[in-house]
Amino acid sequence: MIDNPRLELLLAKQGRTITIALLAVGLLAIGATGWAVANPETTTAPQFGEERVAVDADTSAVVTESGTLWTEGEELTDSSVYFLNATPELTVEPRTTLRNETSGTPIGDGAVTHELRLRFEAKREGTPFWNETHQVLRESPAVDNGVATSQTTIDLESYRQRQRQLEREISGVGSVDLEMVLRVEYETDRHQGTLTSTTPVTITEDAYWLEGSLSDSASNSHRSGTVRTTESRSPALVGGLSVLGTLSLAGAAIVARRSPTDVEGARRAVHEQRYAEWISRGSIPMWIGDYHVSLDTLEDVVDVAIDTNERVVHDTQRGLFAVVNDGVVYYYSDRGLWEETAWPEMDLEKQPDVIDGDRDLSTEEILELDPSDEFAAPDDPDGFEDDEDVWKQL
Repeated sequence: MIDNPRLELLLAKQGRTITIALLAVGLLAIGATGWAVANPETTTAPQFGEERVAVDADTSAVVTESGTLWTEGEELTDSSVYFLNATPELTVEPRTTLRNETSGTPIGDGAVTHELRLRFEAKREGTPFWNETHQVLRESPAVDNGVATSQTTIDLESYRQRQRQLEREISGVGSVDLEMVLRVEYETDRHQGTLTSTTPVTITEDAYWLEGSLSDSASNSHRSGTVRTTESRSPALVGGLSVLGTLSLAGAAIVARRSPTDVEGARRAVHEQRYAEWISRGSIPMWIGDYHVSLDTLEDVVDVAIDTNERVVHDTQRGLFAVVNDGVVYYYSDRGLWEETAWPEMDLEKQPDVIDGDRDLSTEEILELDPSDEFAAPDDPDGFEDDEDVWKQL
């Protein structure tokens, strides 16, 4: 039935349990396959929106005195340098932009406050020890299409004079620097915050300029909702469950069909394989040996063979394993004692029906009986002529 005796023994002992386990695994796997197909995978992920706030400032100056370079009334915009004689006043125009980056649309319902300051700072060896601040702008302009703009004009000549005065007072001790600070407060439906930008301002006897730009920006994220995504289950998962279910059910059918029911026979087959080098097939006559010792297991017979350096003879007709040593037969048989192994096993259910000799035979039964030639003469097809010849034949 099964080539491996150990596997045969395992199936004989645990075949029912293995079959039930395989059936359970197969049914669960098939059920899981159906569930996976009928229930696609749904994932949810938070959705985020982003708002961006950007601050910048434009500078401009109107020429008040005609000269070689410009004429009176001309406006200079975002120039890298301005001359004090021609353009003594500088106009600074802070601009804040509010934008919804997620939808790409401006934010029209925000609030913005612009604050512009000029600050003097006295330093010694790069370390500030005094400062003076002048606020030149504080305004909360309306937000139009996401943009808020303010404007202020600064008399740079007055600041040049104040800077020279401070330099004379700390002469030999340190230096006085001037810087422009733009501070912007903003608020939307979802975010609020502050942006600050600073740039040094250089003023000489003839000109002035800004060392850098008054620009800054910030991005703010917020959760705007949840994204739900539905996808079919992984084909590998569905295929794997389907294959597992099919193989498990097929394995259960095979195990149920091929599992041996004779546990002792399976165990004996394992022992035969294990001790094959000590066992030889042969025929053991009933009259051999003076004494017959029945052992409990085949292993015991093999132990005797090892101890006596003899061979175990397996008589398959009698179902007997025996070792003969000094007139003593050590044997093991699942049929019972020594005498019980003398007769072959017979299946009485397969024996032919016995005809009752006391009842009358029907015509059909008589025709089915084979005529016997036992009492016919070998050379005479008509049989013997008299009873004496019959008795002589007997």
